[in-house]
Amino acid sequence: MKTAAAILAGALALSLTACGGDDDKSGASESSPAKDPGSTVTLPKLNGTTLEVAAVWTGAEQANFKKVLAEFEKRTGAKVTFVPAQDPIINFLGSKVAGGQPPDVALLPQPGAIKQAVEKKWAKPLGAAALKELRKNYSQGWQDIGKIDGRQYGVYYKAANKSLFWYNAKVFENAGAAEPKTWDELLTTAQTVYDSGVTPFSVGGADGWTLTDWFENVYLSQAGPEKYDQLAKHEIKWTDPSVKDALTALAQVWGKKDYVAGGAAGALQTDFPASVTQTFTGGDQPKAAMVYEGDFAQVNIVQAGVKVGTGAKVFPFPKAGDTAPVVSGGDAAVILKDSEGAQALTTFLASPDAAAIQAKLGGYLSPNKNLDPSVYPNDVQRKIAESLVAAGDDFRFDMSDQAPQAFGGTPGKGEWKALQDFLKNPADVAGTQRRLEADAAAAYGG
Repeated sequence: MKTAAAILAGALALSLTACGGDDDKSGASESSPAKDPGSTVTLPKLNGTTLEVAAVWTGAEQANFKKVLAEFEKRTGAKVTFVPAQDPIINFLGSKVAGGQPPDVALLPQPGAIKQAVEKKWAKPLGAAALKELRKNYSQGWQDIGKIDGRQYGVYYKAANKSLFWYNAKVFENAGAAEPKTWDELLTTAQTVYDSGVTPFSVGGADGWTLTDWFENVYLSQAGPEKYDQLAKHEIKWTDPSVKDALTALAQVWGKKDYVAGGAAGALQTDFPASVTQTFTGGDQPKAAMVYEGDFAQVNIVQAGVKVGTGAKVFPFPKAGDTAPVVSGGDAAVILKDSEGAQALTTFLASPDAAAIQAKLGGYLSPNKNLDPSVYPNDVQRKIAESLVAAGDDFRFDMSDQAPQAFGGTPGKGEWKALQDFLKNPADVAGTQRRLEADAAAAYGG
């Protein structure tokens, strides 16, 4: 697995610089199926059917997904309403279920959330049509993430490469800064940018998940995939020396005076979209030179009026250990109200047809191996997508997304809160480890 991760990281570096119950039949349709000319997936006619789809997506991401839903409406005759959800989405769905009005389908951003939805008996398994489409278009690894106890519940419609740094090309050029390949080189590049008069890093600390992503990349690179898997399952404690090493490395960025835009206080008031846009606005004096986050940052870069590949460039997360990290995330479509319409929608979301619509709009990455990469809007996104698909089953999924939501996915609690506190006081490595372990122990059950 370490070798495969290294191969993927190398492919990314090269590309970026160069530019159980599977026999469930509940999804069967008695309607006359229809297949639009040029489409790859057969869908039933659903005139008179109404569906609700819930996700935490906002802004351009939500708007782009609504275009996918509009195409589904056009092909089937169904009416689909997007329901904005809040984090943690399990709590949001819980209130909907309690009120007797769950959405038909929800996009869940954590495997842990899928597991909880199954344990609470909210989630319904995929039917035959969705399973067929999933098996045809996805590697086994992406199928398995959506399985609980051998049954398929999730379709990973959206993926993310969370091992990228986006930078303001003009600032780097003015400073004479180079793209770093190692953690030490990243610190050198940051100092070069700082000496030119621009703050090196933009950090969206108001959204705790961005901080967990920082940690995971450093930890995977330093500790390796075996320890990463152990920590993700809480088989080793957060007081382990390997966690100390990763936090100590992060403190070299977060704790360095004037390295983070707005300082810790400013970063903790900056959400993810703002952390991206402030890196690419302000002419020759933006608030920061570079921002860490996944491929989806392109949506916000485009909104800032900057062209990806020219004004905004990207490099892989520098290796802090033996190999460069490759961390992936994703959002899975899960059925909460089983019906012909809900099954048809998940079938559509498992198809290249659905993925192609959002891929063309940018800021989106699909693990669908049958999606033609030419649909991506630029070479940068295309190469990221090709590398992800080429990795097959060999990737590491976001650690906090694998954790119980109380620890890895709740604003103001658990890992999110502990790392926000660490951003404010990066000298307190030992105290941060103790808080992380206490919260993890409570969430994992000891």
